[in-house]
Amino acid sequence: MITCKEMLTPEDQVWAEGVLKKFIAKMPEVVKRNEGKMPYTTDENGRYDDRSDLTKFPKYCDGKSWWTNGFWGGLLWQMYVVTKDPLYLNAARRLEEDMDDCFREYYGLHHDVGFMWMPTAVNDYKITGNEDSLRRAHIAANFLAGRFNPVGKFIRAWNSYWGDHNQGWAIIDCMFNISLLHYAAKEMGDPRYQEIAMMHADTVIRNFIRENGSSNHIVEFDPATGEKLKELGGQGYGVGTSWTRGQAWALYGFLISYINTGAERYLETSCKVADYFAGCMKDKDYVPIDFDQPAEPAYEDSCGGVIAACGFLELAKVMKEQGKEEKSQQYLAMGLKILKNIDADRTIWDQSCDAVVQNCSASYHDAKHHFTMVYADYFFLEAICKLNDTGIFTWEA
Repeated sequence: MITCKEMLTPEDQVWAEGVLKKFIAKMPEVVKRNEGKMPYTTDENGRYDDRSDLTKFPKYCDGKSWWTNGFWGGLLWQMYVVTKDPLYLNAARRLEEDMDDCFREYYGLHHDVGFMWMPTAVNDYKITGNEDSLRRAHIAANFLAGRFNPVGKFIRAWNSYWGDHNQGWAIIDCMFNISLLHYAAKEMGDPRYQEIAMMHADTVIRNFIRENGSSNHIVEFDPATGEKLKELGGQGYGVGTSWTRGQAWALYGFLISYINTGAERYLETSCKVADYFAGCMKDKDYVPIDFDQPAEPAYEDSCGGVIAACGFLELAKVMKEQGKEEKSQQYLAMGLKILKNIDADRTIWDQSCDAVVQNCSASYHDAKHHFTMVYADYFFLEAICKLNDTGIFTWEA
């Protein structure tokens, strides 16, 4: 089995080891300072917020059901595998148990349960064999399977309280959430979960991925007939543009589907998106929010960058295993370019900020840009762990 580490030059190995050491130095105090929290972003003082405080957020939108809450647990599990320090195990387990309230409340749950319970419960079970974690993963997988529209063959995004006319909406982000279904199929020995995941992925290929390799963010289907109605701009610059994080979800998400199924069409789609992404990045030293956005203002999204970098690194491994050395080197170089640029100019490694990765953006047309996101830190750490041949592959069944 080829690893990312063995593909690196000695100089790149030293760099990757140095970044991991910076994580190891920074994170203990951050974890202690944020005990019991479900962080998403940092405030003006560099301190994490707390999404578990239901008094601060609308009942059915944020709070404990906020879609990124699993990534803090995922970061903690990665750090536990790297260091074996029980500080991280105990903090990750507390967060996982606290998220049980989402099952009890139920109405706040949504399509992103894969993002919530793959990094937490599934990682916990893979690492420790905790049976309660396996039960949580099964509950979440059954919920996600229940969102499948059998007529349109897609998994519905969001809920009715997000809007009156989104029953037929599907989004590119869900290419990650279906990893939970692949996992459930493997653990439960029930192929229905994988069939749902693959039908959704095939619908995405037909209706989201454009000829040039870019991806839509949102597609609306008629929920009664399955007919594709229209494409929506979502968090990018506009309809028909290329929201960068959406391209990253597609690039890495289809590769994960390939890893979990062996279906070549998913690998081909991942490469198609990766080639588009790399082509857009040729003359850039930062990752924009949207590849079609105006040159000014030069809005960035480091979060989209680190997600894509993880995909590029895994693609480099697959290409090398298939004997495609040139493509492997191209994908490895792009992943390293993104990660090194972020490490050089868009990270904070001291205790002045709880987060590491800076200059993230949720949506082009939001009023606020260039802040921190906990899942940017998670994917940055995941990428660095790949380069050091450590950590856990969260998304593999």
